[in-house]
Amino acid sequence: MPIEIGSKLPDATLYESTAFGDACPLSPEKVQVSVASKGKKIVIFGLPGAYTPTCSAKHLPGYVEHLADFKAKGVDEVWCVSVNDGFVMAAWGKELGAFGKVRLLGDGSADFAHKLGLESDLSAFGMGMRMQRFSLYVADGVIKQLNVEQGGKFEVSDAETMLKQLS
Repeated sequence: MPIEIGSKLPDATLYESTAFGDACPLSPEKVQVSVASKGKKIVIFGLPGAYTPTCSAKHLPGYVEHLADFKAKGVDEVWCVSVNDGFVMAAWGKELGAFGKVRLLGDGSADFAHKLGLESDLSAFGMGMRMQRFSLYVADGVIKQLNVEQGGKFEVSDAETMLKQLS
């Protein structure tokens, strides 16, 4: 069953590379969702995968473009989560100018997606188990706003919609 407004953000371990070596990101470190979200106001958006068309052309770039607007509304951090590993998330984020701005968190095992109730089986397209496209606003670990896309759409999880909801 999908999470809902008023629910506690489920705990999971995500992975984040925060530095680059000569050729690629350095080994990802564990990020415990319960610890990383404690006492913070966070916008989290999830997507099916790094290097996919809508995610690369619209979803991540929109949040990077509006990062200062989120900060002005009191948001401490913006997280991008996908069922990719931390290496891929960091490399993708660097390529799109998001590295060091938006936290790029890998959910390689789809554990977080599962606990959110937002898994999406894209095996028919050769992609396996993925995360549905969504956005949410969390204050001290409690979900205050939630937007889940239906059927591959990109209409309610974008940065502009979340900004309007935070007004």
